[in-house]
Amino acid sequence: MSDPRANRFVRSHLKMRHLVLLAELGRHGSILHAAQAAHLTQPAASKLLGELEHALGVPLFERLPRGVQATRYGEVMIRRAGAALAELDAAHQEVMELQSGLSGRVAVGSVLTPSTGLLPEAIQRLKKTHSRVQVAITVDTSKVLIQRLRTGELDLVIGRILDADSVAELSFEPITDEPHSLIVRAGHPLLSRPKLQLADLQREAWIMPPPGSILRDRLTALFLSAGLDQPIETVETLALPVATTLLRQSDRIVALPEELVQAHLDAGNLAVLPFDLGLRMDVYGIVTRRQHQLSPGAEAALQVLREVALERYGQRCLRSQGSGAKLS
Repeated sequence: MSDPRANRFVRSHLKMRHLVLLAELGRHGSILHAAQAAHLTQPAASKLLGELEHALGVPLFERLPRGVQATRYGEVMIRRAGAALAELDAAHQEVMELQSGLSGRVAVGSVLTPSTGLLPEAIQRLKKTHSRVQVAITVDTSKVLIQRLRTGELDLVIGRILDADSVAELSFEPITDEPHSLIVRAGHPLLSRPKLQLADLQREAWIMPPPGSILRDRLTALFLSAGLDQPIETVETLALPVATTLLRQSDRIVALPEELVQAHLDAGNLAVLPFDLGLRMDVYGIVTRRQHQLSPGAEAALQVLREVALERYGQRCLRSQGSGAKLS
């Protein structure tokens, strides 16, 4: 049952200008700059913000000497305002598509491994039956992708739910996990070293994912738990072409699922170090927003992703389809 107080707030107090202002305040952190972006005067923006805070009975922003900082209440309103505006943009897009006979647009986010196999195969299959569906793909870390999903910028994500606060908003359909191996160039000196130790690896040059990613955190914990410092000589990147080029041209090491570089392994350009990190990433899966009706194009993409995932990973895949969100 809907909350009558919430209905009264939305119908009596909340206006489109409030949503736009909140979204711009989230982007700029300044009433002046947010007002300019929202095509308002600064006094008008201050008045709208005051109306919202009065209606809600809580402070949304802390006024600072240079700009404003969202309170925890403000963060909620910024996120929800962004999602509401994204929904309205999507509605406009669907209406335009219906008028022109198109079949919709879907924005998909993916972590690295499924972006090189599962996702391209699913898109190819989608295009065979829905050639007019426009597909936009973003490859990034799960944390970034889930943030964009929650604000409505993405329709679907193939990744992991890392933030317990977002579990209630999201549904998670598990696909598979990611065993990682140490990949080096063919002929790397460590390939011939007997009884390779973690200390040997610590002294080498590495290609690392950026800080904040699950893999980076686990590699850091691996060295620290063995009483070792992290490797000093590193290059940070999520771009697979950059990583494989660096590997072929140097003695760097990278931790990756073998399927990502299988073509290079088969061609003899790269090799797997005989050292078991014991490193397996948590299961990734298809993440969508609860209580959100997907557009026809996004719904078609979701169904194809399920089909391709089941074919590729069999019984390991979709063990709890439709069961709701899962922290992984």
